[in-house]
Amino acid sequence: MTLNICTSFLLLFLGHSVWSRTVRQVYDDLDPEHWSHYTSECPRECFCPPSFPNALYCDNKGLKEIPAIPARIWYLYLQNNLIETISEKPFVNATHLRWINLNKNKITNSGIESGVLSKLKRLLYLFLEDNELEEVPAPLPVGLEQLRLARNKISKIPEGVFSNLENLTMLDLHHNSLLDSALQSDTFQGLNNLMQLNIAKNSLKKMPLSLPANTLQLFLDNNSIEVIPENYFSAIPKVTFLRLNYNKLSDDGIPPNGFNVSSILDLQLSHNQLTKIPPINAHLEHLHLDHNRIKSVNGTQICPVSIAVEDDYGFYGNIPRLRYLRLDGNEIRPPIPLDVMICFRLLQAVVI
Repeated sequence: MTLNICTSFLLLFLGHSVWSRTVRQVYDDLDPEHWSHYTSECPRECFCPPSFPNALYCDNKGLKEIPAIPARIWYLYLQNNLIETISEKPFVNATHLRWINLNKNKITNSGIESGVLSKLKRLLYLFLEDNELEEVPAPLPVGLEQLRLARNKISKIPEGVFSNLENLTMLDLHHNSLLDSALQSDTFQGLNNLMQLNIAKNSLKKMPLSLPANTLQLFLDNNSIEVIPENYFSAIPKVTFLRLNYNKLSDDGIPPNGFNVSSILDLQLSHNQLTKIPPINAHLEHLHLDHNRIKSVNGTQICPVSIAVEDDYGFYGNIPRLRYLRLDGNEIRPPIPLDVMICFRLLQAVVI
């Protein structure tokens, strides 16, 4: 019987040894990226959902510093804390990070260790909104696709900070303290794939210079812009959405064909000082002119094509594509003139 027990223990030991070697062999055969999925370290202050093993949730925890980030993490949520610094130590093993959300903390430029961000080679999305930054942090990871810096105290953009960010498609700098002097002719140089630029709610008096040619969406609301330079939009021939609400634009500040641009589909000029509707392009689909000083609307004058030509082309011809027109908050009295409706046959909504 003793022999049987010993034999059983021996078989169990041998079986366990074989299983252990097999498991180790499987792990050893995995490349580092797959190996990271099998680590289970999770900072005690955070939550690591089993169903989302690449994510680490450390938001709303009252944290004053960033905990050690496990190697398997791709998505890091640290928003709504009291974090003041970003140092290299917590990210030593986090070489696969794609996404960091540090919104609503207390991070300053002096609290960011030199070079710590640029060492996150795989980072694609960096959110640093609602912090205490006074300038755009530098250097940044060269692979970034989105950089969100809204609602800080940024008044300075270091020279060349964007020069290597060829993959950046979205840059959000709205609600900061940028003056015209902060935007030099080479500030956005290198952003060859930028599609959305948001500089709303700053202190600009002029249109920013030398924007990336691929810009599709340009948001400049809540500044003090008075003038649109001649042929300004020829440098950004793909711009589709343009927001200039809450500025100081007057009729004299807009060139004769300043907004007669075929690429623009959505034009927002609400809360300015216009007394008449500026010339628009036949491709424009949404026009916001509410809360200006416009007293009347003349369809013949504002129609981007001759009504006679429009009749020749018929419904499927080159008729204006305007579908939404907002004119409330002006001095216009209804009804809308008939020639406006004849010109813009695709209008679906008019707010007056």
